[in-house]
Amino acid sequence: MERKTAQDFPQELLNLFDRYVHGDIDRREFLDGAKKFAAGGLTATAIWESLRPNYAWAEQVPKDDIRIKTEYATVSSPEGNGSIRGYLVRPATASGKLPGVLVVHENRGLNPYIEDVARRLGTANFMAFAPDGLTSVGGYPGDDEKGAKLFGQVDRKKMSQDFLAAAYWLKERADCTGKIGLVGFCFGGGVSNTLAARMGPDLAAAVPFYGAPISTASAVDANFPDRWALTAGIKAPLLLHYASLDTRINAAWPDYEEALKLNHVTYTMHMYEGANHGFHNDTTPRYDEAAAKLAWQRTLDFFNKYLR
Repeated sequence: MERKTAQDFPQELLNLFDRYVHGDIDRREFLDGAKKFAAGGLTATAIWESLRPNYAWAEQVPKDDIRIKTEYATVSSPEGNGSIRGYLVRPATASGKLPGVLVVHENRGLNPYIEDVARRLGTANFMAFAPDGLTSVGGYPGDDEKGAKLFGQVDRKKMSQDFLAAAYWLKERADCTGKIGLVGFCFGGGVSNTLAARMGPDLAAAVPFYGAPISTASAVDANFPDRWALTAGIKAPLLLHYASLDTRINAAWPDYEEALKLNHVTYTMHMYEGANHGFHNDTTPRYDEAAAKLAWQRTLDFFNKYLR
């Protein structure tokens, strides 16, 4: 399939696809809405196919890259869904203990793109663990649409507990320095915000990519609005990446920034002009190469500063 970019599609269509990806509309509703953009023999179904992930594009670090060692590991999560399975990546020639990074996926499960992100961290001399929030329903099924359906079946609070268990498992490994960071994308960006609050000083750094602020389903703080009650728990520095065209997520940023300031959280926010939600995901047309590379280098620099 010919690789397309966001510039090949009207922004209205990309926004419609964003609503489909995040469950606001189903596939039929997307196809109905996409019909107005079908022209020159291009069908709504063909448009849908062209916007879907193509994982053949994603592999920046091959699975058998000699610079890394990879394996799957299962972590106990008694307060969550019982256990969570994930992808563990370590540098092949590392000597001594390493800092760790938990990689949290989008709302589709542990797909090939997220595994590749973990491998990229491995080549940067970090130990990375990418858990699969779909473990309790059989794991990522190899298809994003099926993954989205399974995602909706998992208890969100238990899934959050699974990610928390995975973070502490990584932190407490004998080959980890005890300093760990989080990086998450979309849903995983929201998880990164929330876990930063839940882990407090046990976390050394967090990097949410276009993530929703901390959930409103938090404990009430009598001295702060309910919506931001947990923000006071954030002790790790945050590096937040946002896309200027991502109005859905960006709408909450001003209030979130105010909460971070009031709670004296160390943070840096970067807004990537002209970029769409999901701009780091190099398997879809929403990928923005310049923004993705800049954001990733900033992420590595941030982790090197706070985890080494």
